[in-house]
Amino acid sequence: MRQNGGVDATLPPGWPEEVRPQGAPDWERTAVAWLFDLVPPDYRTHEVLRRYPVLLARFAADHVSAGLEAARKGWRTLRVELADQLPAEAVEAAMVAYEREGARLAAAARGIEVVAGALRGERWVPRL
Repeated sequence: MRQNGGVDATLPPGWPEEVRPQGAPDWERTAVAWLFDLVPPDYRTHEVLRRYPVLLARFAADHVSAGLEAARKGWRTLRVELADQLPAEAVEAAMVAYEREGARLAAAARGIEVVAGALRGERWVPRL
């Protein structure tokens, strides 16, 4: 059970809320479903990704990393490339959207990292 505003002391930092705790019944099924939600729908057609969740985690990490880099690049270049073609409020709204998307993708990347470790059999031990 999650405590303290969604944080469970038995889970590593960044563990996604959508994934049951490692070792819980069906936790791997929830991990696979969450990972598939992070990648393009066509990835679901690749049986090898269903068969090997660690490989799916790798594909998800690569995909999210590329999206994060794209959001960072967009944030860096938007004002220069489109400031004269958009009203100021649209540019500012786009900057906020890039910031939110970057934060979402960074959190997803951390989640993928800890879930992938669990799929590889790593156990997280909280530090005192």
